[in-house]
Amino acid sequence: MSEQTAEEGTSPGRHVVVAGAGMAGVQTAVALREQGFRGRVTVIGAEPHQPYDRPPLSKAVLLGKAEDSAFDVDFEALGVELRLGCEVHGLRPAARELDTETGPVPYDVLVLATGAEPITLPGTDGVPGVHLLRTLDDAERLRPVLARQHDIVVVGAGWIGAEFATAAREAGCAVTVVEAADHPLAGALPAEVAAPMAAWYADSGTLLRTHARVERVEPGVVVLADGTRLPADAVVVGIGARPATGWLAGSGVELGAHGEVLADARLRTSLPDVYAVGDCASFPSARYGERLLVHHWDNALQGPRTVAANILGETPAVYDPVPYFWSEQFGRFVQYAGHHAAADRMVWRGDPAGPSWTVCWLREGRLVALLAVGRPRDLAQGRRLIEAGRHMDAEALSDPARPLKGATAD
Repeated sequence: MSEQTAEEGTSPGRHVVVAGAGMAGVQTAVALREQGFRGRVTVIGAEPHQPYDRPPLSKAVLLGKAEDSAFDVDFEALGVELRLGCEVHGLRPAARELDTETGPVPYDVLVLATGAEPITLPGTDGVPGVHLLRTLDDAERLRPVLARQHDIVVVGAGWIGAEFATAAREAGCAVTVVEAADHPLAGALPAEVAAPMAAWYADSGTLLRTHARVERVEPGVVVLADGTRLPADAVVVGIGARPATGWLAGSGVELGAHGEVLADARLRTSLPDVYAVGDCASFPSARYGERLLVHHWDNALQGPRTVAANILGETPAVYDPVPYFWSEQFGRFVQYAGHHAAADRMVWRGDPAGPSWTVCWLREGRLVALLAVGRPRDLAQGRRLIEAGRHMDAEALSDPARPLKGATAD
């Protein structure tokens, strides 16, 4: 790399604009400064609140144990300009300008980090008592609902549905979770892995109804397709999220089938000097041989370092992580690492009816993913084994008393 290229990377004359003030956007700004970028950095966020972390929203903030979850970042000391309460409306790459509700913002480099937005339940617009849980304002609206110990119906038995149900039961609410599929976490895990988790609902006093499709929501009632009417002082919808990229229509940024920005292995978009990171973008994984769209906190934490490195240009960086996430639900700590879609073998470690167990997925003998319930050591060791591409001895792997790192075959 030439001295001129290195100077361009850290040049105080360059202006990096980050669209999105969530984890991915904030960490991009932090990573730029940590890696030596000396130019202007502007972070634009749609919400008026100081940038905050989302996981506590379904836990401490929701239960009133914390007022907020603001990031511990001194933006002024970092020399990062925050423009909060400012929505982005469009992108004009020919002019190198981002359109916002307060006017155009010029950029030299743009980072798309607008995250994802929750999918709404059709026909519920304007129906009183229907809630989403994605933002700090959502959590603050739900907090008094829990405090009044209302009867609550949760639509969707995914990660967010389970976490909210956990908090609502802790607050003393009567909770019914309705799921259209035949098991919880239908979009994330195979039926045989998710099936044991159904018992967790009953153990907590939560009623789980599978094969239950919502026909409509009326004030105070959720009506199922079979005619069942469920009393509901409040309804919380947790049926998934989609990349928040509608504002990019007509910009020339290439989008995928789910509306996500199609980033390359260096998290560059189809436009020059425009990057994408976090929930709004997918990336090609050489490790798994397919494009991944990862809506989890760790992806929003790790990706910005790659973006910053490529903006500086000193050492081109490729993004190919082992995806990771965790969930706290019904008294269990659930962790997942990897990507199991192409696995050809599944190995259980421990009894899924017990308090702690692990499922491992192999492909051609190599560990590619694992789900650990109450076994953090399995997760920590397994994540390293996935990164190393190690072959495993399936028989040794099935022994829950044997450390994962001691079950390798090479």
